[in-house]
Amino acid sequence: MADIEPATEHAVGDAVEPVVQPEAAGEVVRPVAWSNWAGTESSRLARVATPRSEAEVVEEVRRAAARGLRVKAIGAGHSFTGVAVTDGVQLRLGAMAGVTSIDATRGEATVRAGTALRVLNEELETFGWALPNLGDIDRQSLAGATGTGTHGTGLRLTGLSAGIRALRIVLADGSVVDCSPTREPELFAAARLGLGALGIVTELTVAVVPAFLLHAVEKPEPLLDLLDHLDEAVETNDHFEFYWFPHTDRTLTKRNNRVEPGTDASPLPRWRERLDDDLLSNRFFELTNRVATRLPRSTRLINAVASRALTERQYTDRSHRVFVTDREVRFAESEWAFPRAALGDVLLELRAWVDAHDEQISFPVECRVAAADDVWLSTAYERESAYVAVHRYHRQRPGAYFDAFEAIAVNHGGRPHWGKIHTRDAGDLRGVYPRFDDFVAVRDRVDPQRRFANPYLDRVLGV
Repeated sequence: MADIEPATEHAVGDAVEPVVQPEAAGEVVRPVAWSNWAGTESSRLARVATPRSEAEVVEEVRRAAARGLRVKAIGAGHSFTGVAVTDGVQLRLGAMAGVTSIDATRGEATVRAGTALRVLNEELETFGWALPNLGDIDRQSLAGATGTGTHGTGLRLTGLSAGIRALRIVLADGSVVDCSPTREPELFAAARLGLGALGIVTELTVAVVPAFLLHAVEKPEPLLDLLDHLDEAVETNDHFEFYWFPHTDRTLTKRNNRVEPGTDASPLPRWRERLDDDLLSNRFFELTNRVATRLPRSTRLINAVASRALTERQYTDRSHRVFVTDREVRFAESEWAFPRAALGDVLLELRAWVDAHDEQISFPVECRVAAADDVWLSTAYERESAYVAVHRYHRQRPGAYFDAFEAIAVNHGGRPHWGKIHTRDAGDLRGVYPRFDDFVAVRDRVDPQRRFANPYLDRVLGV
């Protein structure tokens, strides 16, 4: 197992000079500076370890307990909240990666927890398989994505956590438990989306499907026209999502549908991919956000231009290449889930607020849908859900925009994405998650000393 040298290790953000301080007699700890991808969370870690096996995870958990330190596993650091923050031991599971087995009869793949989604997609494709649905970012680890409720879009498709068939988890006492619907069923029900609050997941068995192609149609549409036929768009496409450009009446819609077996792929020409996805969506978008940060009054003009820059395009490609978008521009994000029928009202209320206030919003608003599921802390628990996500460039403060969006969300029975910015606490969340107390009861049983706790979990789950 490799230990990262505290004197030199730091993540996103500025390096912090290590401070030597006593931990125990004859021993010193030099804290490691860490921050997440977006720069919205940071901490100083007592220790960083990169276990290469489940046995080494057990060793680290027991070692932390003996020293009275808290423990958190970290994936890509892509959560915008403090869900994975610790001042104790940070376990980086990137060395615990790869598909260990595929059961073609059951349509299941067993995967080590630290596997990045982009690696998992490529490995599954090598064997002729794929995940049935994905979000639009693939840098997260599988355990991190499922543990915070990552989802894609599609009225008949659930988020990633609902596809978990079994998992292995290291508990606070160092024991390793196999969980499934028939083995430790309550722990399994909670740990499918466990927020890292129950233990360290080391391995997951997930549902997979034969590899497939998607035909993508992306085109701009006027906002009000789209809302008039929104139900049709959602119900007649395998995957439908759209982006509204604030300060304009324009959206960019995306319709992705499976093609018949035997259909040939017809990916974007390389020049078009570089123009749209690299130059316009990343390099130029970074530049315009820097301009908008320095000159806020330019935002409306920038959005008007941006909403017309991406023109209609169609292509057919491997599923994960269609689902996933490279995101190089850093941002902060808040996302809430609502009953599906509330999507139009939420968006129109948000538009009215933007129009009435002097907030310059340079990022488009992302809107998606998903099927209901049975995962206790899923934002889609027992209801078809619509998702609305708002963003701010990482050099800008969220300001009143995020607060106003949260107020609208709460008014519509919203549930916040666990990995994205919100201010709700356990008292609020208990009212929108019917199985909230069941989850807390499992947590009380398996981690009574809160070995895996942190300030964020104290707020959203209670101490």
